[in-house]
Amino acid sequence: MNEQDAQDRFRILVCLDGSDECYQSLKYAAKLGSGVDADIVLLYVRPTDQGLRSGGLQVRVARENMLKWGIELPGIQYLKKGRDMLKDLGVMSGEEWKEEVVHTDVDGDPLGDNKINYVNEQGKMVVLKLKVATDIATGILEQWELGEYDIIILGASSRWKGMARSFWDPAVAEKVAVHAPCSVLVARDLDIGHGHLICTDGSDESMEMVRRDAVLASRCECPVSLMSVALDVEDEPKAKENIAKAEKMLNELGIEVEETIIRTGNPVEEIIEAGPNYSLIVISESSKSGLQRFFMGSVAFKVMENAHNSVLVAR
Repeated sequence: MNEQDAQDRFRILVCLDGSDECYQSLKYAAKLGSGVDADIVLLYVRPTDQGLRSGGLQVRVARENMLKWGIELPGIQYLKKGRDMLKDLGVMSGEEWKEEVVHTDVDGDPLGDNKINYVNEQGKMVVLKLKVATDIATGILEQWELGEYDIIILGASSRWKGMARSFWDPAVAEKVAVHAPCSVLVARDLDIGHGHLICTDGSDESMEMVRRDAVLASRCECPVSLMSVALDVEDEPKAKENIAKAEKMLNELGIEVEETIIRTGNPVEEIIEAGPNYSLIVISESSKSGLQRFFMGSVAFKVMENAHNSVLVAR
């Protein structure tokens, strides 16, 4: 089995940078991907201009031994810690895991791309991937093209270890959120026990987002709450209608809605204010109709940039 052969499975890409935030997000990914139908890929992107610390070994020797964790190369310690966490969390325990080491040459870089595939008897896969790219965001998006993931998770770290930029830089987080074809979770202080706050405007795109995230939340047994924001008092009946419509749809899917919230005012401010009571805020990237274009312009990304907690841009 390799990344291209598993497109019918639920696939999670977790981007690691060594920060506390990325490992908090990994705990969420472990719960989300605990089922036998889910695969988890841990990714560290190493820009081509980042020097190799091979301890004096030739690059060929370093490459052959790097994934045995005997030497320190960029990103290896982060991937190793992520793998060990998945073992401690029970994702990689209890069964025999077959191990496959794969190397891919990359022009202009002596180390190239390297990964370990771990596969158990039930076909569940955990992958550790050390990838080379011109920049971090490009590397993450290129990785999606190799595997077509259902969700990409990035820790909103205050800095990229050893790098000038962090995931919480528009050049990385927003580029991934804008261009990735799948859902993108930018994780900040992610506490998985408080549920998903799903924001809806009643449009067809937003309703599909509600459905998709409710199914996602059910994978990790996370409670679901619904929120709609009216721009003014005149729009409040429409906001109530949006909530009722979304709640009815979820009930028909057998998903219980824990709480419904209707606010009036600036959508960005109202969503951000309500957000900290939940594990994460769920928003759709755009909307062409509904409550006066609730997600008009860059509202979704303003929420992502300024929220105090995690934000999932759902697709």
